[in-house]
Amino acid sequence: MEAAAATEGGGQQRRGGRREVRRIEDATSRQVTFSKRRKGLLKKASELSVLCDAEVALLVFSPRGRFFHFASAPSLEETIDRYISHSQETPANKKPKELITAQNMESRAETLAMEIDTVEAYTRKMQGEDLESCSLQELNDLEMQLEKSLSSIRVHKQKKMMDKILQLQQQEKILLEQNAQLLRKQQCKAQHDPGAAPERELNYQDIDVDTELVIGRR
Repeated sequence: MEAAAATEGGGQQRRGGRREVRRIEDATSRQVTFSKRRKGLLKKASELSVLCDAEVALLVFSPRGRFFHFASAPSLEETIDRYISHSQETPANKKPKELITAQNMESRAETLAMEIDTVEAYTRKMQGEDLESCSLQELNDLEMQLEKSLSSIRVHKQKKMMDKILQLQQQEKILLEQNAQLLRKQQCKAQHDPGAAPERELNYQDIDVDTELVIGRR
């Protein structure tokens, strides 16, 4: 009778201090609990693989369809293939080799499709799309990732701009030296041949060297 009353009450403790496990009705509380329990589950799976030298694979799909996984093997597909092979070793599940190969390929294709969907969903969110389903924590994570990427882009942009400025300055120096050599040759020719028609005097202003580096949009 006490157990039945606890079940009907919803959330009341059973004998021994154990609480009935059932679906959380509040969406926000359910999302927070999922995030906490998921992290704990993945941590436990990792600890089991390390402590006991066991091969562990864990697949989790959130209520919104997000995919989370853990694999102690180099790849999740290897553990899935091992599981399929193990389940097919029993006489009741014994199948032709061609069928096993086809099933393995189908399993790999499904796994790759899930990974592609996950990457595409993340890419859309990084582009500012499909953000309605994101929690506040997910939006904060996306913002931090974008700021980190933007900072890296700015560093590389600044380096390329400085390299370009140095290159233009070097070109200007070479052109000015060439102009000075032409002036000296002209002066030397005029001294040896005073009756020659004067040539147009050259100076560094005759050569226009554009060293302006435009940053951003005009």
